[in-house]
Amino acid sequence: MTTYDLIIIGGGPAGSAAAVYAARKRLKTLFITSEWGGQSVVSEQIYNWIGSPSISGADLALNFKKHVTANTGDSLEVKENQKVTGIGYLEGGFSVKTEAGEEFTTKTILIATGSGRRKLEAKNADKLEHKGLTYCASCDGPLFDGADVAVIGGGNAAFESASQLLAYCKSVTLINRSDTFRADEITVEKVSKNPKLSIVKNAEISEILGDKFVEGLIYKDKATGEEKTLKVTGIFVEIGQIPNTDFVKGIIPLDEIGRIKIDAWNQKTEISGIWAAGDCTNVLYHQNNIAAGDAVRALEDIYLAINAR
Repeated sequence: MTTYDLIIIGGGPAGSAAAVYAARKRLKTLFITSEWGGQSVVSEQIYNWIGSPSISGADLALNFKKHVTANTGDSLEVKENQKVTGIGYLEGGFSVKTEAGEEFTTKTILIATGSGRRKLEAKNADKLEHKGLTYCASCDGPLFDGADVAVIGGGNAAFESASQLLAYCKSVTLINRSDTFRADEITVEKVSKNPKLSIVKNAEISEILGDKFVEGLIYKDKATGEEKTLKVTGIFVEIGQIPNTDFVKGIIPLDEIGRIKIDAWNQKTEISGIWAAGDCTNVLYHQNNIAAGDAVRALEDIYLAINAR
């Protein structure tokens, strides 16, 4: 059985960037992904992926695939449409198992499995997703220039999204399900000063309005039970992410919400020989460009760990 220098798990921006760099450095690498593109694949348009002012999620995913497969050969092997179900320890390395029943051995691992957005549970939310209801202000926000929009959530991500949207939207209404915010006080205070921002607390979203495109939403005041309607053409949901890390629970230390804990200096996990990059990690910001950069940093450190230390 071949023992690889490195197995990369995940086909989003982090995993794809790492695969290209691994091939260029002639590391014997196996790249495993269940799909190309990560969360980006479902976005109509992604803005400011470096080198592309605007690109569709489908095209970006295709570009990842083209770039990685162009580097396949003696150093890089690709297994697509395969999901990793677990990793284990071996003498001098690790085993990686897939749902297809295959098992591979490697000296090192880079986990770049990303995360999924926690979905809004409200009537018509699924029907109007990508039709005015979105989970990424950085990706889709510029489409709503001059519009009235809402942000759902009360954490730092919600306030940061509101801050971005306030730069070009006519108005932003932030709706939080409780009386208190999870965001830090400084962020709340700074963003709240913008006169174009309105805040609704203690509210539960019950329905998204619209036929072919978002026209508004209905929320219930949890204190009074009264239902109210808000007319908006865009809804940005920031109620948390679910990291794709179930397959390493009990093996790699995770934080309280399931993200892989890393050393941001080099992307190392707390398990020697395993690195992680992108949205599956406990880094502060989650964006495509950041994920790709984090993965390149990890790859540089992995190369040194194998060849120079």
